[in-house]
Amino acid sequence: MSLIFDSSVVVRSADAETLGAGPTTLRLLADSSSTGGHLSTQRVTLLDGANGAAPHHHSRSAELFYLLDGTAQLLSGDQVVTAERGDLVVVPPGLDHAFAAAPGEDADILIVITPGVERFEYFRHLERIAYGKVPPESLLDVQELYDTYFTRSAPWDEVRLRASSG
Repeated sequence: MSLIFDSSVVVRSADAETLGAGPTTLRLLADSSSTGGHLSTQRVTLLDGANGAAPHHHSRSAELFYLLDGTAQLLSGDQVVTAERGDLVVVPPGLDHAFAAAPGEDADILIVITPGVERFEYFRHLERIAYGKVPPESLLDVQELYDTYFTRSAPWDEVRLRASSG
């Protein structure tokens, strides 16, 4: 639950909705509706090389990745960047991106999307897919709603294939 004081948003850690229980855990912090449309933010924890998001882009929003701890691989266009604790990667609108923990590593990432898009229901949809309640193809029907357009990336596939076989 968010508390609003003079246009500030305060999200208490204990009140953040948590999805997943490892190797991927997502904490929903602030959605677009609670920030006046300025941003959406969540914290993603990935254990032991776990995948985060498959290649995609946003047509209207930039996405910021700040590594709170650990090591992550991030696709930015055709380049795969390795980011470590304290590193920041900002992906502009329209640029393909993806993220995962580096092979054998954990990653704790703060993600901010600006301007904000209502994302909480998107992540709940992903959880329903993970539990087999809806098929993965159902995401194709909501790409425009969540400004998340799925793509393919040969550089990402190559790096993640090496990660899974190494």
